[in-house]
Amino acid sequence: MITVKDLSMVLPAASRSVTILDHITFEIPAKQTVAIVGPSGSGKSTLLGLMAGLDRPTTGSIHLDGTDITSMGESQMARFRREKVGYIFQSFHLIPTLTAIENVSVPLELKGASHVGDRAAELLAAVGLSDRMGHYPVQLSGGEQQRVAVARAFACRPPILLADEPTGNLDSSTGAHVIELLLSLHRDYGTTLVLVTHDAALASSMQRVLSLRDGQLESDSMPASSEFLNDFSAGSLSAERAPSADPLALDSFPTFGS
Repeated sequence: MITVKDLSMVLPAASRSVTILDHITFEIPAKQTVAIVGPSGSGKSTLLGLMAGLDRPTTGSIHLDGTDITSMGESQMARFRREKVGYIFQSFHLIPTLTAIENVSVPLELKGASHVGDRAAELLAAVGLSDRMGHYPVQLSGGEQQRVAVARAFACRPPILLADEPTGNLDSSTGAHVIELLLSLHRDYGTTLVLVTHDAALASSMQRVLSLRDGQLESDSMPASSEFLNDFSAGSLSAERAPSADPLALDSFPTFGS
């Protein structure tokens, strides 16, 4: 699903060059959940942005679903991203002049989808915001804005969901709801989920952890708690082991036609 090969990112800085990423190679199979961790400045967000095609590496290649995105032009990449990649920013990046439902409608309209308003409304209802559809971002709490951002990122049902510190601007309780939402998308639709985080507990709940340091891949591990997540993703948890019910769970997330 995702193949990163010999990836480097070098930026000019005054009279010298700064290496942000240094010859990184790894593969992520379809439907896996992965956390990218590391100290500030280790290159985590840069790597995620490159994987989304938001920037171009200095050297190396990135294949998403068998397609080399590093060879694409901007317009081609934009079309590809609409089909294949959902991206969630730490600071939400909602359009301030649009309401919640209008923000979620944007990728659907760009794709030329039918019944855009109905589909956007279903998405917002699924993330627990059916009563906030007409509100502008400034009228929403941080947690509500992030849920709008999650609905928008998943509007076109992309097979790959990338999230940059999705709980970084949220309190722990609200952040937990957002993470449950993302895991529900992964569980219900087999979405490949890759997120950047500083939260060790969140990272350990992923099936795999890639640790960066000084722009290099320091380690690639499977947390001990990933066995629980594997069961959760497969829907095989017993009632005693399953997490308590939450209004943000997406067991009945809407399935849209073409």
